[in-house]
Amino acid sequence: MSEDFPRQPGVRQTPSGPWLRIPVTTHLVHIKEELEPILDRYVAPLLQPGDWIALSEKVVAISEGRVIHQSVVRAGLLAKVIVKGVKKYDNDVGYSDPRKMQVAIMQAGWGRMAIAMLAGGMTRLFGRHGDFYRIAGNRISEIDGFNPETVAPFDEFAMLGPADPDGASSRYAAHLGHPVAIIDANNINVEILGASRDLPVSRDDAREILLDNPIGQGEQLTPFVVVRRSAGS
Repeated sequence: MSEDFPRQPGVRQTPSGPWLRIPVTTHLVHIKEELEPILDRYVAPLLQPGDWIALSEKVVAISEGRVIHQSVVRAGLLAKVIVKGVKKYDNDVGYSDPRKMQVAIMQAGWGRMAIAMLAGGMTRLFGRHGDFYRIAGNRISEIDGFNPETVAPFDEFAMLGPADPDGASSRYAAHLGHPVAIIDANNINVEILGASRDLPVSRDDAREILLDNPIGQGEQLTPFVVVRRSAGS
């Protein structure tokens, strides 16, 4: 994070200038519920020329039905072994829950995850980090879920991430007439998973603008953020 700048409520100072972020409260979005009517109801009335919108990857995944209920997940031995080497964070579940790691195994395959564990563990000894996720592939780093702080009933689900983040961003951008980015945000990090071609900033700048996670992690029900250049920028 760029903490060298003074912060104001709703405004984040970044190297690309000050940006106002407006979290948008919605109803609880249900599995397979289309997002276009929700965007029309809650987001469209707020938009001004030059605005762009950040969408939580969780709400997109829920809308697409890319969720797995905990009742069909049984953490196996490999999942329990891998999570022992996962870095733990006090304010984020991450991959410390073996059920979530089991979902990753379901996506990538037992063999590939075993190789990723071994190779990632070896390279970590030499100061390299992230090889486990790179070797496992299959976008397992985007898997979210089983977080007790998530609003019910989605605390009982794993979410796989949008099937095509760039395509979904472009579709929602065309619907709204404003650029869209889909983000994977938590209290540890923010990643830009997809964006429409007309996003007015680079993905690196978009990440910096949203790096303090204005979407929130708990029961805020704010899966969308309207982003606007702040006055004087």
